[in-house]
Amino acid sequence: MTVVGPFGLSVRDQALEADVQNGLSAVEAGLLEATKSEVPFITEAAQHLVRAGGKRFRPLLVMLAAQFGDPHAPGVVPSAVVVELTHLATLYHDDVMDEAEVRRGVDSANARWGNSVAVLTGDFLFARASHILADLGPEAVRVQAEAFERLVTGQILETAGPRDGRDPVEHYLDVIGGKTGSLIAVSGRFGAMMSGADEGVVDILTQYGERLGVAFQLADDVLDIASDSHESGKTPGTDLREGIATLPVLHLRARAEAHARPDDLELLGLLDGDLADDTRHAEVLQRLRAHPALEQARRDTVRYAEEARAMLAPLPECYAKAALEELCDAVVHRAG
Repeated sequence: MTVVGPFGLSVRDQALEADVQNGLSAVEAGLLEATKSEVPFITEAAQHLVRAGGKRFRPLLVMLAAQFGDPHAPGVVPSAVVVELTHLATLYHDDVMDEAEVRRGVDSANARWGNSVAVLTGDFLFARASHILADLGPEAVRVQAEAFERLVTGQILETAGPRDGRDPVEHYLDVIGGKTGSLIAVSGRFGAMMSGADEGVVDILTQYGERLGVAFQLADDVLDIASDSHESGKTPGTDLREGIATLPVLHLRARAEAHARPDDLELLGLLDGDLADDTRHAEVLQRLRAHPALEQARRDTVRYAEEARAMLAPLPECYAKAALEELCDAVVHRAG
């Protein structure tokens, strides 16, 4: 058993291990090449988050999905670079919107260079992703465009909030299906598609990625409350401080509306107050960590991960399928 990837994924086959490791190394080189510019400052800003590391979850999924066709097909690595560049670009933009100061254990680009540079650097990464995508064919362009539309739609829906009468939890799950699930679904799709896998396999791995992506984001929601900065690479409670209602908070609000328990109402009052105050922020984090709403969010994470695992059932038994199943376990483990 060999451990690879950001989640300690155990690979029980030397050939699969070699393919995944070689593929991820090639993606890393491709990311550095794609973020070079004739302008040194642009290179520095564009490579800021690349060099900070990261989970490389999406390229890992591309590599594993490619095992159901020819994993060495020429489009596999470039498609993995495309999805990671797109993901990185959204991080630059997200940090501006959230006024985040830390990303992946380093200063965010907006904290270091200001909002304008961060936004434009994200745009630069989108442009470089599109340049690579153009060589992968019109179908790849269409798939990426549809995913990007869903991603942006999810962000707009998050900003706008649920319409009157809409369940906030259902609305939120739609939001993260677009913001996170869409690009992870494309990772599974590109890996299978670029490797020449059968259309049925491509569809299975797309649906798997969609559900796994939602579980992945829900695990991040739990981590934002339950982890320290060493585990998550960003300041704990960032979403709370910025007033972003993640799943644990939405569950808390639902419980408070349904039962009106004094402790829940008091905690909501603290949440709705000024969380720029460090003492108040620390108290809210401490109380949420012990609240049933956090455990409820963990259960939701497990449910989506199990749905992802169930999608894999029609695939033939092999080491790659076992690794994809283990990814479901790894995502759940992140949420505790």
